[in-house]
Amino acid sequence: MSTDWPFDPETGELDETPRANLGEMSVTELSHALKRTLEDRFGHVRVRGEISGYRGPHSSGHCYFSIKDEGAKLEAVIWRGSFGRLRSKLQEGLEVIATGKISSYPQKSGYQIIVEAIEPAGVGALMALLEERRRKLTAEGLFDPARKVPLPYLPGVIGVITSPTGAVIRDILHRLQDRFPRRVLVWPVRVQGEGSAAEVAAAINGFNGFESGGAMPRPDLIIVARGGGSLEDLWGFNEEIVVRAAAASVIPLISAVGHETDTTLIDHAADERAPTPSAAAERAVPVRSELIAATASLAGRLQNALPRMLAERRNRLRAAALALPKADDILALARQRLDTAAGRLARSLSANTVQHRLAFSRIAARLSADPLRRRAGDDRRKLEQAAKEARRAVDLKLDRSRAGLASAEKLLTALSYHSVLQRGYAVVRAETGALIAAAREIRPGQGLSLQFADGRVGAHADGAPRPATRTVKPEPSQGSLF
Repeated sequence: MSTDWPFDPETGELDETPRANLGEMSVTELSHALKRTLEDRFGHVRVRGEISGYRGPHSSGHCYFSIKDEGAKLEAVIWRGSFGRLRSKLQEGLEVIATGKISSYPQKSGYQIIVEAIEPAGVGALMALLEERRRKLTAEGLFDPARKVPLPYLPGVIGVITSPTGAVIRDILHRLQDRFPRRVLVWPVRVQGEGSAAEVAAAINGFNGFESGGAMPRPDLIIVARGGGSLEDLWGFNEEIVVRAAAASVIPLISAVGHETDTTLIDHAADERAPTPSAAAERAVPVRSELIAATASLAGRLQNALPRMLAERRNRLRAAALALPKADDILALARQRLDTAAGRLARSLSANTVQHRLAFSRIAARLSADPLRRRAGDDRRKLEQAAKEARRAVDLKLDRSRAGLASAEKLLTALSYHSVLQRGYAVVRAETGALIAAAREIRPGQGLSLQFADGRVGAHADGAPRPATRTVKPEPSQGSLF
């Protein structure tokens, strides 16, 4: 660096000693000089503060945010390579300790920390964030015990969501094999670090999306398992996306995350929590040998209990039979009552007959012949009245029939051709009596018969028929066709 620049090359501090003939620098030169000075002076720092303005990684994969405290704010950037190696998940408002180096961004004349590693600033900050999230999800009802469903007694297929390379899956498979071998479907996921929460939630939703009877069998039970670790290591199972997926699972779900003292939010949303992955396998299935032994014991007890029950019932029946009175003793009183009633029956029938005879006699005495004759006279008068009404009905019917016949006769007379002959017309017939209706049917010299209203006369045709004319002549009152 030139001795003309107002910076001490050893300390990097501004030298305020007045100098003459200072060399000129461009803005770019000055910015890069400041950048080198910051990087040399603050090559490696640890900064504690609260994350602000965090919106996740940029489309480029880099992550930009700020770290602030009550007095200042420092811009921060995490390059894509470093972001993928972070063990802790960044969260808005989380207090952290960031490790990196101070540099500048010449285009904005600002300085920033390039973060290489970041961790929560103590367990207290994470616990405060965890408690706030727990209260929020509790208020939404995701941890309500009423929504939890019981585990199946003996699931046919068990879905396990865990790391495929860890000891957890081996412990679960070994424990299931010892207790009751079942078919196991393993959905491999990352159980720690960035993206682990999304993979676990996708696995839970994926198992629930299997169709019954499909190519891949639908699990009857899901186990979400992970070994023990720090609060930061288990933080993925406190994420909302995982908790909501567990709460929405239709398939019963066991949470087996961490050891007995570890507690995550998925434990509250699951249908049951197991302290360890091995304990989850124990709760998933019963012990097959114990079931066989219990079944055999119950079968033996049933086989022995049946003869004992029959013997006990037989003894009770005998005891009840001995306590019952004899049949003759039970029927003695009824038999005596029957004999007494039979002795009284003959006398009662005779007395009843006498009473009815007296009653009939009294009724017969009140009856006389006069009422019978009066009734016969009334019947005769009714018969005569009915005969008169019948004659009147017959006469009325005959009168109506005569009137109808007369009306029909008048109609027939009006429609008959004789009435037409009365107006001066005649009917022309051949000698054979056949009716002639048109002049073209008459041959010259043919004999004809003309019928008038008062009789018939003979005639002969004197020539060929003449065609009819359109002249309308008045109808003669009397006359013939010629």
